[in-house]
Amino acid sequence: MKPELPFPALLLAREAMATRFELVLPGRPTPSLRAAGEEALEEIVRLEQLLSLYRPSSEIAHVNARAAVEPVRVSPQVFAVLERARRWHEWTDGAFDITIAPLLRCWGFMGGEGAMPEDEAVEAARAVTGMQWVELDRRNMTVRFLKPGLMLDLGGIGKGYALDCAIEILREAGITQALLHGGTSSVHALGAPPDAEAWHLGIESHPLQPGGEKIPLAVVALKDQSMTVSTVWGKHFQQGGKTYGHIIDPRTGRPADAALVSAVMTASATDGDALATALIVDGKHHHARLSRCLPGMKTLVAWEAPEGGKLQVATFGIPLLPDVQAEVIGDSGGTRNEPAP
Repeated sequence: MKPELPFPALLLAREAMATRFELVLPGRPTPSLRAAGEEALEEIVRLEQLLSLYRPSSEIAHVNARAAVEPVRVSPQVFAVLERARRWHEWTDGAFDITIAPLLRCWGFMGGEGAMPEDEAVEAARAVTGMQWVELDRRNMTVRFLKPGLMLDLGGIGKGYALDCAIEILREAGITQALLHGGTSSVHALGAPPDAEAWHLGIESHPLQPGGEKIPLAVVALKDQSMTVSTVWGKHFQQGGKTYGHIIDPRTGRPADAALVSAVMTASATDGDALATALIVDGKHHHARLSRCLPGMKTLVAWEAPEGGKLQVATFGIPLLPDVQAEVIGDSGGTRNEPAP
């Protein structure tokens, strides 16, 4: 269904990276506007051919198949993503890790909804996880694995990178107003819509229990910014009364259970994608430190209170809606009961 907009706009869409990318281009649907929009969406499709481990012909699939045997040369774009992923691995003390694929496979989240593995299988997968086993040679643009069994998965950063590249194509075409989103998790705003100062978007927490209602947390204004929202309940399964989500803590080898939802506003969707994942893993305990990794970032993390039945929220520059029923955790480690002004 096409959204109702209060201004004329060209709406385009493309399926890629296991989601639907939709582009809003305000203005009359001229041939030049359509051509720029189609080129931006085609760039996302092209990047999927480079970055997806599920594409047998992709550069990442080739790296996974050969890098334990010999250094594998990759394109500048793929190398740039790998370098940025390494930086985020360092900044987050390992909470973000693109070598997570063996653990995702172990827990049944690669192509499935998940299943409980044996402890021995988890430990075996952990043994072949870790960025310390990935050697990046910038001079030769090569990737080498220092241990057999490693596997890269750029699912936690690739969509954001694709958004950034697509938005850059629109900028180069002279477009100053656009909204591009990939599914419900990532969005990039170029300029503002007609007769408005920014694009306004909502942030919701998933329910405290499966089947419950989502909880509105905030409404943000985006202009020349991206926003990424990550949730622990994208893919999940239940066992023994507990929910296990698809975001794995690479340091423990087990599904992260610290946070329900995280949101990141930043200039780069690449950075927002990586940080939103790390905040699900570690945001409950290190929200303030992680939110200061780069200047200008705004973040929000929500989790269930220890006593259960209510939310606790930490925010860094994103004010909550006035009627949010949640305890707000201050960045200094203290608490306050009122939403941020």
